[in-house]
Amino acid sequence: MAVTAEDVRTTALSLPDSSEKPAWGMPAFRVGGRIFAALGDDDASLGVKCPREDRAELIAAEPEKFFLRAGHDDAYAWLRVRLGAVEDVAELRAILVDSWLQAAPRRLAAAHPELARR
Repeated sequence: MAVTAEDVRTTALSLPDSSEKPAWGMPAFRVGGRIFAALGDDDASLGVKCPREDRAELIAAEPEKFFLRAGHDDAYAWLRVRLGAVEDVAELRAILVDSWLQAAPRRLAAAHPELARR
């Protein structure tokens, strides 16, 4: 079964101190005032934080799942995820946790060792 925008919302908001506040007219999820995920305007994709140096490898490994929005993501540490290619909610959670860890204040992330990078 495909992962949905509602799965994104539920999973993102289950992470510590997460909140939803629109950005650019789209649902965006924040921690410590910083955006860690945003649904695309079609609810079929998700933007997440991802170090620039890791993006090419992820896209090459799974181009049906990961992509960049040309002209928009080039200069930012973001990666797009096609929700229809995400295997299940567990994989979605792993993607969102990784993004959350990059955006969360260090003290908050340290307070949640169960979310530490694997």
